[in-house]
Amino acid sequence: MTAIENAIRKAMAAAGRLQNDLAIRDRIERANGALNGQIDVFGVMAHLNLPLIFRPLEGLLGAFMSEPVPGVLVTTKRPLSVQRFTAAHELGHFYLKHRPSLDDDSILRRSPFAASKNTNLQEVEADAFAASFLLPQWLALFHCKRHGWTKPDLPHPRIVYQLSLRAGTSYSATCWTLARYNLISRSDAKRLADIEPKRIKKGILGDVEPTAYYGDVWELSEADRGEVLHGGPNDLFVMRLEENAGAGYLWRVDELTPDAFAVREDVREVTGEENAGGPVVRRIVAQSVRQQQGTIRMTEARPWQPGSVINDYTLDVDLNGPEVAGWSRAERRFRLEAA
Repeated sequence: MTAIENAIRKAMAAAGRLQNDLAIRDRIERANGALNGQIDVFGVMAHLNLPLIFRPLEGLLGAFMSEPVPGVLVTTKRPLSVQRFTAAHELGHFYLKHRPSLDDDSILRRSPFAASKNTNLQEVEADAFAASFLLPQWLALFHCKRHGWTKPDLPHPRIVYQLSLRAGTSYSATCWTLARYNLISRSDAKRLADIEPKRIKKGILGDVEPTAYYGDVWELSEADRGEVLHGGPNDLFVMRLEENAGAGYLWRVDELTPDAFAVREDVREVTGEENAGGPVVRRIVAQSVRQQQGTIRMTEARPWQPGSVINDYTLDVDLNGPEVAGWSRAERRFRLEAA
């Protein structure tokens, strides 16, 4: 075994050990109430009493300091998925008892499970720790099972992109992490990682043209019911819901309040003439118009019988986006609860 492979295995084992110590898998898989399908790395750092401060860093994504006491800095100038990976990278430095480290955007250009011979082994370990801590194999399989994604589905960019959103990881890191778990081949990982997320977003949205592609595009289905989605204030949500229009039951789009969501598209998809009078699929594209933490909720009822609700589609959203300067939101909650 090479020194690099040994470093990767050491880091992956450490990430799994920390998850086991904190019972993270059990909390996600046995969740009561709303499901949070992400590993809360900021909350983990608060639990470990590892100070984490966000600052508008210049030329750096993050830093780990060990003296006089351990602490971590993460930039405010990147998307939430990058902040999460950077924090997990610095957590790896801390947990593996590394030397202090200043980390620039080269950590995003490296594959977390591949490195050249002259790469600093400390950075190899931190990269592998971050990737496997945020998206362990059990979590990837958990989301796949929940959404009905099979192994033959995984080499498709839209599936990997949707998995990355639910796990809170970057699209590129998700590609390489799936390859490490042999869920896709390395050649598929390279092909997928070379695809720009903007191209994937366009394919999902179809005729809907957002003013900018900064936000993510979520494809929602019945599998997302009852989940907590973590995104940004410009994210778009594509909902495809079966509708019993033939019996007069319609999804109430007006329940998406305009001060929170703008409806960008509302169409009905009919798969064939044989479905005349039967259920159709309602495709609704809604875009968040601001930072918010709340609920997407729609009910299916007959317009002339408002109380005749036969279906309720509800999920929680946290669309605050990247962390801002200061303590993380998780750290602030942790301190309030401990007060």
